[in-house]
Amino acid sequence: MPDLHTNSDLVAHLEAENVVLRDENVVLREQVAQLVVRVAGLEERLRMNSQNSSKPPSSDGYSKPAPKSRRKRSGKKPGKQRGDPGRHLAQRDVPDDHRTHTPERCRACDRDLSDAEVTGATRRQVFDLPPVTPLVCIEHVAQRKLCVCGVETSGEFPVEATAPACYGPELRALVCYLVTRQHIPIARVAELLRDIYGAPVSTGTVVAMVQEGAALLDPFLMAVKELLRGSAVVHADETGLRVEAGLKWVHSVSTTDLTLYHLNTKRGRVGMDAMGVLGYLRGVLVHDGWAPYRLFTMVLHALCNAHHLRELIAVAESAGQGWANDMAGLLCDALHLVLEAKENGKSALETHEIQAIHTQYRTIIAAGHTANPPPEPTGKRGRPKRSTAGNLLCRLDDYTDEVLRFATDFSVPWDNNLAERDIRMVKIAQKISGGFRSDDGAEAFLAFRSYISTAAKQGVNRLDALQRLFKGSPWIPSPSAASP
Repeated sequence: MPDLHTNSDLVAHLEAENVVLRDENVVLREQVAQLVVRVAGLEERLRMNSQNSSKPPSSDGYSKPAPKSRRKRSGKKPGKQRGDPGRHLAQRDVPDDHRTHTPERCRACDRDLSDAEVTGATRRQVFDLPPVTPLVCIEHVAQRKLCVCGVETSGEFPVEATAPACYGPELRALVCYLVTRQHIPIARVAELLRDIYGAPVSTGTVVAMVQEGAALLDPFLMAVKELLRGSAVVHADETGLRVEAGLKWVHSVSTTDLTLYHLNTKRGRVGMDAMGVLGYLRGVLVHDGWAPYRLFTMVLHALCNAHHLRELIAVAESAGQGWANDMAGLLCDALHLVLEAKENGKSALETHEIQAIHTQYRTIIAAGHTANPPPEPTGKRGRPKRSTAGNLLCRLDDYTDEVLRFATDFSVPWDNNLAERDIRMVKIAQKISGGFRSDDGAEAFLAFRSYISTAAKQGVNRLDALQRLFKGSPWIPSPSAASP
């Protein structure tokens, strides 16, 4: 302590020290406040799982939470219901082969039964794969003939005979099916063909077949794009994809009958416009609420309530806010009301039912605002930061019509699960193979995914559609088959 000769010197020193301590106290309080917020955020992240966030179920590990369901009990017993025919492997009236097994000797006295009377028989049928045979080689010979006029004319080779020795459309279709539908890595596809058919197909040939097939899909992709532009209800989503050791974005647009994927370096409006669909829509666009989708102003928007449900559960569990649990219950009850109305052949809810939903909705929103008052100004530029619960509450408040559009328009679903199911296949491919080495490989994969997904939605066998592609007549969805 410095040498202080008078009381005034002591007072001055203490005052100066007090100022320093006060300044330090302010700094420490700010640091503590920041740490409290950070700890709360980290604790909130630790509580996140697949039921209260967008995390996949695989991230839950061994601490998978107990299942929770808001579905109403139907009152039916589990299993097959009375009157349902059930599903089982039935015998055929006309089998492909017939083999009779005759007893040779009596099991009691060991007498020969060659001339004994047949008193009965029991039939059993075994369904199995046919014997595996090597590749079939078909030689095509195009003859040339000389006309009396002196001109020589050559016969035409079929479309699949592209070289002196080449693989046919059925094998090419199978390769693309295994790679783009079953997500089998390239090297293992080549191994499978060697083991089963004795076909010495190299990995380079497998890649070339996929690229060749993708180039044949241009007419299909253009047709699907036009059908999507005229669809009344369209689902959209996007996800990241590793391409050339970097991050790119896959945009998905789909209906119950159509699927289209697009690869772009941008996630937002630029990538969406490059796909060439969303800007032409005039119906309803169903999405997860990401801001760039709202830039499309010529459509009506519908928000995914599966996302809302997970967020509401998280707010109710982590912040203990009852309004979130009430809102989750209301959204589920409204869904059950719509489903019941559809089962009864109705095309809309009664006016009083819609009014009751809206009244309860506004009551819950008001309770949410009471629990989450606006944050006080901090003196910094921009709007004060809201909590996770506050952000969710404001979204539900600002976009009430989009949240409840499923209740006022029965053609609009409750959630965006259709798009999420379609785009999940992209994540599966990345999880298996780790990504794509080139843009061409990723774009070829997405083109095939668009093709086989659309075919399956419209009841067309995927492998048959691929065989048609390599035979020169790709399957094209008709306007009557697509969603109105």
